[in-house]
Amino acid sequence: MSRPVHVGRAHLVVRDLETMARFYSEALGLKPLEQSASGIELGAGERHLLTLTTRSDAARAPRNAAGLFHNAFLMPDRAELAHWVAHAAHLGLQFDGASDHLVSEAIYLSDPEGNGIEVYRDRSPDEWTYHADGTVEMDTRRLDLQALYDSATKTPWAGMSPEAALGHIHLQVGNMPEADRFYEGVLGLKKMASYPGASFFSSGSYHHHVAANVWNSRNAPARTGAMTGLQAYSLAFNDRETLDKVLTTLEGLEIVVERSAEGYRLTDPWGIGITLVASEV
Repeated sequence: MSRPVHVGRAHLVVRDLETMARFYSEALGLKPLEQSASGIELGAGERHLLTLTTRSDAARAPRNAAGLFHNAFLMPDRAELAHWVAHAAHLGLQFDGASDHLVSEAIYLSDPEGNGIEVYRDRSPDEWTYHADGTVEMDTRRLDLQALYDSATKTPWAGMSPEAALGHIHLQVGNMPEADRFYEGVLGLKKMASYPGASFFSSGSYHHHVAANVWNSRNAPARTGAMTGLQAYSLAFNDRETLDKVLTTLEGLEIVVERSAEGYRLTDPWGIGITLVASEV
């Protein structure tokens, strides 16, 4: 959250608002903050992290559509991650995976409409390995989930910590060269790591704030308006100079930007909405 740029919140279009809101409240421990007939704002403490809205014509996005790979909820420490794992086990939630990424420990699952979720904790940056070019060493190794569960406090889960955040967002895109050009060349993020079919971008030497892959979505076209899943997300700028630089780049490239009360709205090459907002830590 203290980096020059970080993820603010994500916006999902859903078909069953009641079921989805209940899942994120009960399974993830997010707190309802605002509600209307067509949507709900959920967060940790008073921080808005997830917007759910519904529409009558929403059709479920196919697995190979551009959009969301997962929203990644960052716990403040390993104890909070373990506490959530024990809560999830008590509910009988099914995990899609659990990995040690060297920089972090992560649990993966899906919501009732198939949107990917990661719940993770970061190791201290002092434990990360940086290369000479400023990129960071990441890997996907087995996480000892039983040991994590065994370390959990036995007190009842009281919901997601107010210190939790949307640590990063991982996208499905149509092709990687275009994703690299957009997230590095246009939004000014640095590529911190890359794997076959995936890139990881960040601000301020974080391991990644935004990731993009083509594992399911190679050559995917732009999203349509009446599609479930990721409608938009926000990038919050703690540094006004960094935001102004991005806005200048957007203007020079003649990329359409709409000014709103929330910030500066645009879409990426696959029709995913992005709002750039000035923020304070």
